[in-house]
Formats: sequence, structure tokens, C-alpha cells
Amino acid sequence: MVRVVRATQSEIDTAVQTLRNGELVAFPTETVYGLGAHAGHPGALRRVFELKRRPTTHPLIVHIDSPRFLTRWAREVPVAATMLAERFWPGPLTLVLPRAESVNSLVTGGQDTVAVRVPAHPMAQQLLTAFGGGIAAPSANRYGHVSPTRAEHVRDEFGQSVPVILDGGECKVGLESTIVACLEGTVRLLRPGSVTLSQLQRVVGEVVVDSPADAPRVPGSQRAHYAPSTPVTIVPIDVLEKMVASMSDSGVKVAVLAMRPPLGTYPLVTWINAGQRPDTYSHTLYAHLRTLDKSGGARILVQELPTGDERWDAARDRLQRAAAAGGEDSAEHHDALAIGVLP
Repeated sequence: MVRVVRATQSEIDTAVQTLRNGELVAFPTETVYGLGAHAGHPGALRRVFELKRRPTTHPLIVHIDSPRFLTRWAREVPVAATMLAERFWPGPLTLVLPRAESVNSLVTGGQDTVAVRVPAHPMAQQLLTAFGGGIAAPSANRYGHVSPTRAEHVRDEFGQSVPVILDGGECKVGLESTIVACLEGTVRLLRPGSVTLSQLQRVVGEVVVDSPADAPRVPGSQRAHYAPSTPVTIVPIDVLEKMVASMSDSGVKVAVLAMRPPLGTYPLVTWINAGQRPDTYSHTLYAHLRTLDKSGGARILVQELPTGDERWDAARDRLQRAAAAGGEDSAEHHDALAIGVLP
């Protein structure tokens, strides 16, 4: 059960003043913790990119407390966007829309579009309402790393570099928001999340799932992203145990994220059974990757997720990008690992 936490008035007042001073505040959403900056403060926005070591061409998401403020950020709100907002906000859905002229180009990554959402976490709502404006917030971690789902993850990542961290407990969803672009009469899914394709289709009808070269750049769209320091390899279930046994027998320490317990006993293996429920698996994915990353293994082997069920799409997307960060998601790599060729 996820603990729902609200901030004290003193904590909110401190966070609001920190934002207004152009400094950064980490805060919880139902998806992951965000690294928040005053969306209208160029110095604060630059600080986000500097602290995260994030390219300035990579856009940020503006968080607002109510859909009624959407027109402050978007010069046009298509009917489809209104329908999606009415159905899923507050919640884990980000809308990409034509940007209003006043939106800072650092927020948009220099594009003519802006990404906006209304988070559902009560502490995020407290902060946004008290602040009275938009908070630009990517995930509160170094660029390309595993996103944080607990306040302690933010502290591990940034130490004292973030002056205020609001602790709202564990994030309920645990994976970043679904991103949908509503542009030029088309609704396009740009990043999978807990709001699934079929849920979107039930609201607006046709949803395009391809991402052409001219599609807006959005957070998490790089081939390699969401990665722990330890290389990640996605492994089919029918060879997972063989790989683990081979590497352990060769004296190689390995970490495993699976959907079941191990069949054998392996002294050099840290094995996490994440279960077979997609919601629970997604909720704990980043915390498990952080745990395995600290285990000292030569690599993290992740059991391949089921196909044919869209509830697994978001977790699969994140794991594929994590594996791509180490260039270790190929079938040849699986075979090499299985016979102990690679450490």
C-alpha cells in the first residue's frame, strides 16, 4: 500500500519561496519525483539543465495544478486535448501542444510545442496551488539515469545540491507519464505510461503510435535512457537460469530482476522476484534497479517481459532503453553471456 503524505504549511511555504528565488525544489508526483524550477525563471531553468547534465535541446514538462490554466502555456487546445484532460487529469498523462508565445524556449527545448500535465499527488497539488504558477520539472536524477521514486533516491543522486526535497513517500505509479501530442488534427502517442493506448482510444478514437522524424522531442525518447550504472541485459526466460548458473560458476557476481524466484541456489547472485502483476512490477521497477545497481554485480540480467498485454508496454519501454545504454540488448550478447564469454 502506497503511503499518501501531505506537506506541512511550513514545508510548502519554504518550497514556494525557494522556487520564487530561482532555486530548485524536488517534489513527488504519482509517477516519479520531479526536479522543479519556476517555469518562468530563465536562471532556474538553466540550473535544472546544469544539475542534471541534460542537453538544453531536451524539453521539460510544465506542471500546473488545474486544466483551467492550460491556455497560459498552449496557444491552442484542440478538442482531443480537452477530452483527454477531462478524462485523465489530474493524473499520469502529459499533453504536447502548440506553445504559447510567452513560454521560455528552455522549457520547450527550442521547439514550437510545450509539454504540460496536472499531477495527482496531493503534495504536488499543494505545492502548485501555493506557488500559483507553472513548475517545470523533469525527473529528479542525473540525465539518462534511473528515475527516483522515493525522496532518498533524490538525496542519493544530488546530495546537498537541491536545497529543498519534499518527501511524499513512494510514488504510486513508479514510471513516467504517458506522453501524447495533440497537433495538427492528430493524436500521437510519444511515450507509453500507465495510461494505455486502449484507454486513450476510448476517449479520442484514433491514436497514432509511430514517431516520424519530425515528431516533437519529448522526455525519455532517446534510445538509451533510464539506465543504472551497471549494464543491463534483457534475457528470455528460457535461458535466464542457464546464464545465471554459468556466470555464477565462473565466479562472476550477477544481479537478476525476474518475475519468479530462482530454481537453484547461486552464492554470487542477487535475485529479486518482482512478481507477475504489471502494476506492481512497474511501481517497484526503478527501486529494484537501484537496489541491484548497488549489489556489486558485473551486470543486471532482466527477465524479458510478456508481450501481447499493453499493461507491460511502459515497463518494457524503460527496460529496453536501459539495456541500450550499455549496448547490451542483442541476441548475440545473450548467447555470449550464456556460455560465459562475457563477465
